[in-house]
Amino acid sequence: MRVALTGASGFIGAAIARRLKADGHVVQGMVRTTSRRDHVDDLLDHVVVGTQQHPEDQTALMADVDALVHNSVDWEVLKNESLDRHIEVNLTPSLRLFQQAADRGIPVVFISSVAVHHHMRDRWGGEVDEDHPTLPGNLYGALKASLESHLWAMHTSHQLSFTSLRPAAVYGIDPRPKRSIGYPIIRTIAQKAAYDRAGGGKFIHVDDVAACVSASLTRPHPASGSYHLADCYARWGDWASIIADLLGVKATINMDSPTSSKNSFSKQAVQKDLGVAMDRGHDGIRTHAQALIDIMKAEGDLD
Repeated sequence: MRVALTGASGFIGAAIARRLKADGHVVQGMVRTTSRRDHVDDLLDHVVVGTQQHPEDQTALMADVDALVHNSVDWEVLKNESLDRHIEVNLTPSLRLFQQAADRGIPVVFISSVAVHHHMRDRWGGEVDEDHPTLPGNLYGALKASLESHLWAMHTSHQLSFTSLRPAAVYGIDPRPKRSIGYPIIRTIAQKAAYDRAGGGKFIHVDDVAACVSASLTRPHPASGSYHLADCYARWGDWASIIADLLGVKATINMDSPTSSKNSFSKQAVQKDLGVAMDRGHDGIRTHAQALIDIMKAEGDLD
C-alpha cells in the first residue's frame, strides 16, 4: 500500500514509518520545513514538506495513496492554550484530511490517546474498555475525542474504515535522546541524587504502537473501532530503581506510591484483532533504559 503519514519525522511518526517500510508499504510522509529529517530520509519514499493546515500540502500528501495514517499534532498551540489557533491548526485540518479519505474510500489509522479518558467513574469498576464514554480533561484529550467522534460519523455516512489507536505514555529512543522517557531519571540517579517523584503511569513501547498501525491497515473494510494501547503500569520509582540497578548506584528513591493504578485498560481487543501482544512489562522498560544509558555514554552525556 502507498500510505500517507502525517508527523513523519517525529518520535512516533519515525517509528511508524520504519515499521511500514519494513512491512513492504510505500510511505508518503509530511514533515514541517523546520523538522529534522536525516533519521527518516531512508524510510520515506516521498516527502511532502509543509503543514497540514495548508490545503495544497494536504492535496500533495494525499495524492495517489491507499491509506492515511494521521499522527501529527501542534503541541506548541496546546501548551499556549490558544483555542482559536488550536482549531485552525489541529482540529479543522484533521477533519479535512479525514473527509478526503472518506471521499476516496481509503482507510484511516488515527493516533489518538488514552487522554480521551480523564473523568473515570467508580461504577465502571476500574477496567475501562473501548466502549466506555470519552470524558477528556484537557484540550489535547478533547481534540482526540472530537476527532474520534467525527470518524464514527464518517463511518456511518461514508462507510469510512478507520482504526483509532489510543496509546498511553509512549517510551523508546527518541531521535533526540534527551526527549526520551527516562533520560532525566538517568541523569538524576547517575549523580547519586535522591529521586522523589511520586506517582506513575501506563506505558507502551513506540515499536508496539507502530506494529498496531501496520496491523490496522490490513483490517477488512469497513471494520472500524478504537483500541487502548497500554502495556504496563510503572511508578516513577520503578523506573528509578531499574536505572539505579543498571548503573550500579545506591540511591534514595521514593517508593511510596501505589503499586497499581486505580483504572486499567484491557489488552484483549488489541491482542485479538491486531495480533500485538503488548507484553514487554517492566522488562521492556529495563531494556529501553539500558539502551538509553548506552547512548548517553557514547554521546558523553554520562560518565
